[in-house]
Amino acid sequence: MSLFVRIRQLFRALLFYAGFGIIVVVSSFICCVFAFLPFPLLQRITTYGNRLILCWLWVVCNIDVKVTGEENIPDGPCVILSNHQSTWDGFFMQWFFQPASMILKRELLWIPIFGWSLYFMRPIAIERNNPAAAFRSILKHGQRRLMEGNRIVIYPEGTRGNPEKLGGFKSSGAAIAKEASVPILPVAHDAGKYWVHQSLLKRSGTIRLQIGPQIDTASGSPRDLTERARKWIYICLLYTSDAADD
Repeated sequence: MSLFVRIRQLFRALLFYAGFGIIVVVSSFICCVFAFLPFPLLQRITTYGNRLILCWLWVVCNIDVKVTGEENIPDGPCVILSNHQSTWDGFFMQWFFQPASMILKRELLWIPIFGWSLYFMRPIAIERNNPAAAFRSILKHGQRRLMEGNRIVIYPEGTRGNPEKLGGFKSSGAAIAKEASVPILPVAHDAGKYWVHQSLLKRSGTIRLQIGPQIDTASGSPRDLTERARKWIYICLLYTSDAADD
């Protein structure tokens, strides 16, 4: 990569993060001010900021997204199991699958204004350094969120993974879905190739996000259901990788 290209990428990244910071602060402040609104309306207003971030990402860094399988999204609550590669997927999925509750680290709620707005988005906050407590919290609050009509977005890998390798899946998401008798919705994407984790620079291109067929939770153990979702995501990522290499 030439020096000119790297300087151009750096300039684009700095410009993007300048706008990114402004959008996050403004949308978080608006969320806190209008926290008294009904949740579906509040999330619709707040996640408009997420949509602006995605648009700004396209304008500045030329990163777009192509979604397939929208017809598989149920009208009611479900548990979404997705691979986790980038900061991008958190902003996109909360906007795209709303009303949605995200699984996130409890420490994020301590950030002034931004963390407070996250709280009003009805997440499921967990202690990542205490797996047993995290599992109990996911089961307890997950049932409540589903009863409220929300979709739950879970990254069963537990942390951001390598775009070239899919990690092992934890079964807490499938356990919630089975207990609540709601379907599992597998989702696969390759955002980590473009919004690279732990890198300032962004790579231009089109993120491909695929939504799989619903997985009925009436039969099968949480582990079996989790493996079905993981297998589908794994195959999708292999196909996406092969298509990109052609």
